[in-house]
Amino acid sequence: MPALTTTSDGFLLHGEPFRIISGALHYFRVHPGLWSDRLRKARLMGLNTVETYLPWNHHQPDPEGPLVLDGFLDLPRFLRLAQDEGLHVLLRPGPFICAEWDGGGLPDWLTSDPDIRLRSSDPRFTGAVDRYLDLLLPPLRPHLAAAGGPVIAVQVENEYGAYGDDSAYLKHLADAFRSRGVEELLFTCDQADPEHLAAGSLPGVLTAGTFGSRVEQCLGRLREYRREGPLFCAEFWIGWFDHWGGPHHVRNAADAAADLDRLLSAGASVNIYMFHGGTNFGFTNGANHKHAYEPTVTSYDYDAALTECGDPGPKYHAFREVIARHAGVPDEPVPAPGPKLPPTGVELDGRAPLLPLAGALAAPVRTDDPVTMGELGQRTGYALYRTVLPAPGDGLLHFADGVGDRAQVFVDGAPVGVLERERHDETLPVRIPHPGAELEVLVENMGGVNYGPRIGAPKGLLGPVSCNGTVLRGWECHPLPLDDLDAVPFAPGDGTAVTVPAFHRGTFEVDTPADAFLSLPGWTKGQAWINGFHLGRYWNRGPQHTLYVPAPVLRPGSNELVLLELHGTAATRAQLTDTPDLGPENTW
Repeated sequence: MPALTTTSDGFLLHGEPFRIISGALHYFRVHPGLWSDRLRKARLMGLNTVETYLPWNHHQPDPEGPLVLDGFLDLPRFLRLAQDEGLHVLLRPGPFICAEWDGGGLPDWLTSDPDIRLRSSDPRFTGAVDRYLDLLLPPLRPHLAAAGGPVIAVQVENEYGAYGDDSAYLKHLADAFRSRGVEELLFTCDQADPEHLAAGSLPGVLTAGTFGSRVEQCLGRLREYRREGPLFCAEFWIGWFDHWGGPHHVRNAADAAADLDRLLSAGASVNIYMFHGGTNFGFTNGANHKHAYEPTVTSYDYDAALTECGDPGPKYHAFREVIARHAGVPDEPVPAPGPKLPPTGVELDGRAPLLPLAGALAAPVRTDDPVTMGELGQRTGYALYRTVLPAPGDGLLHFADGVGDRAQVFVDGAPVGVLERERHDETLPVRIPHPGAELEVLVENMGGVNYGPRIGAPKGLLGPVSCNGTVLRGWECHPLPLDDLDAVPFAPGDGTAVTVPAFHRGTFEVDTPADAFLSLPGWTKGQAWINGFHLGRYWNRGPQHTLYVPAPVLRPGSNELVLLELHGTAATRAQLTDTPDLGPENTW
C-alpha cells in the first residue's frame, strides 16, 4: 500500500491527514556541495516536500552505457539529504520533462531518429523508456516511501495533454512504474484546461493541474474534471524563465503570495515552481520554438523564492508568512544571505585562437556535403566546417536549409558575417580574395528545443552550401569537444585587439571561497570556465549580464578563469562581483 493515499478531498500520509506544501528544486541545476543548504532553506520556509524532475538525457547519455549517478546527477545522495532534512520528495522522471532543459530531457540519441514517434506508444520509444527504467529504478527503490525513503509520489509523463492523446502510452508508463516496484502514488499534471486534462489524465492516477494565477477558476476546472479527490497544483508558477534578447521576468511577490494564500485557503496542495531555480551550467539550457527559435539563458533564477545563489528573496519571506497561517513554519530564524566574494579583478593575459586548434580537439570527418552535429557525435557546443571557395571576386553564399543554431562565417580566417536561425538568414555576401580561399563556418548549438514538435531539431549546417549558385563540395567537419581544456596552448597576449574566436586565460587569488558573479564588460559572446568548471554561456545581447559562480567552484589561493570569446574583443579584464545582474525587469 502506498504511504500517500487520497480521500474524497485530500491526502493521507501513513493514514494521517496530510497536505503537500512543496517546492521545486532541481538537483541537476545546483552544485552538489550546496544541496544541503538549499534543502534546509526549503524546510525553514515551511515546505514539507520538495519536487524534482529527472533529466533522462544526462542520466543515460549513451544508450549502451551505464546509468550516470554521480556528481550533479547523484540523485540517491540528494534523496538521502532531503530525508535527513525531514522533507518528503515528489519525483518527476518524465520521460519528457520540458523544464527549459536541453531537449526537454529526451536523449539526443533518441530524438535524432526521425522514424521514432516521441512520447507515444511507438514500441521503439517505449522500448527505450523501458530500458532506461530498468537501469534507473533499482537504485531508487530504497528511497521510495515503501522502503522507508522520502519519495511519496511519482509523476507519469509531464503536461502530456498539451502534446498528445495517446492513452495507451500513458498506461504503458504507469504499468512500467508499477511492474518495477513503484508502489507510491502516481499522478499526472496538465494545464487546467478541459481538453488538456482529458488528454493527459489516466484512470486510477491522480490528476493535478499547473497554473500560476486565476486560482479559483483553475481549481474549479480540476474539480469539474475529477469530482472527488485532492486538489493539487503540481506547478504553481511564481516566476518565469528568460530568453536571450528578451527581458528578465519578475513576478510581484505580494501578488504571488496572495495566490498562494488562495490555494491553501481552498484546501489545495501545492508545489511551488520554482522554490529554487538554480543554473543551466555548461550546455544544458533548452530553447523554445513557436514562431521563432528562442534559446534560454544560463541563469534559471526564475524569480524564485530562493535566488540563483541561494539567498532568500522577497517571495521567500512572503510565502513563509502565508504558509505560517495555514500549516505553521519551523521556529527558527530565516536564513541570512550567504557570504559573497569581495570584488576581484581578473587579468586575462593568455590567448589561444580557436580555429587553428580544431584538428587538435578532434579529428575531422571528411565528407562531400556538410553533415549535422549529431552525425559528428557532437551533442552540444560547437562544430567547425571547412571547404575551399571558387574563383575570386564578389560572391553570395547560400545556406539552402539554414543553420542550427548560429553560425559565424570566415574567409581565410577573417570574419565576414553571422547567420542566426531565429532570423532565418540564409544568404551572405562575401569577397573571395584569391583562388582556393578557405571558407570556415563555426556553428553553435544554442540549446535543444524543450517543448512542442521541434524537439530533436538538428544542429550544425543543415544542408548544402553554395556560392554564386555552385554547390561547395569537399568539407572537413570538425566536432569541437570542450570538456577538457588542459591541452589548449595558451601564449602571452601582445596587447592587440583579438578579431577571431579565441580562448583567453587569467588567474586570480581568493582568500576564502564564497559565491560570486562573473561580469564581462567589453566581451561579446562565448563560454566561461573557472577551475575547469563550466559556468555556461555569456552574451552581451542580455538580459543576463553576470554568470553565477558557486562557492564550491573556487578554492583558497590561485584560481583560473578561461573564456572562449567568439567575437573580436579589445578587453583583457573580467570582474568577479558580489551582485548579480540578470537584466532589465519585466514585472507581471
